[in-house]
Amino acid sequence: METGIFQELRDVIIKADRDQALNKVASAVEGGVDPTLLVTEGLGAAMTELGRLWDEGATFLPEVLASAELFKECMAVIEPYQLARGTKTEPLGRVVMGTVHGDLHDLGKNIVTIMLRTAGFEVIDLGKNVPIETFVRQVEELKPDILGLSALLTTTLIKQKETIQALREAGVRQRVMVMIGGAPATEAWAGEIGADAYAANAPDAVERAKKLVSTLKGGQ
Repeated sequence: METGIFQELRDVIIKADRDQALNKVASAVEGGVDPTLLVTEGLGAAMTELGRLWDEGATFLPEVLASAELFKECMAVIEPYQLARGTKTEPLGRVVMGTVHGDLHDLGKNIVTIMLRTAGFEVIDLGKNVPIETFVRQVEELKPDILGLSALLTTTLIKQKETIQALREAGVRQRVMVMIGGAPATEAWAGEIGADAYAANAPDAVERAKKLVSTLKGGQ
């Protein structure tokens, strides 16, 4: 029976049907459905599917953002039940995200941020046109597991390399795993500049982030 609830919730989240989604979430938690499963099997699964559709060009940014806002509203309903049952879990890891200095493009970065959050990561989004020194300072102060560097312009790609170099010069490179992305970025570029991972799209970013955190914790 619960499987049907999760599927129904996924469907209405993907459609961004606010009334239906909020009603189904409230009914489910009041009826005793495990709130954590509602998050993972319902809300999170819906956003993962949206990420796949986005990358295939089968959905568009307004739809994804509407579903992301609805996700947050549903989480606000679910979280008190998680706390009451002691089932609210720790984040998978902390990620600091930003688009590099000189680059004002952030749509792809925003989608990755949404996907990481729905997968269970704590994400601090620094926005776009982020100065190198800000990335370094945030790594020093927030101690994230992962630093995500996005670049959508070929002319700003070099800032990914310069940011990693600045982390080395500040003595904090070994504290954080660096993941890069963006249209001109490649796996080869990641290797050349010393990044720990390259993500081609939002679902890939989630999987890469999980692997990076697993590596940090000694798992494979």
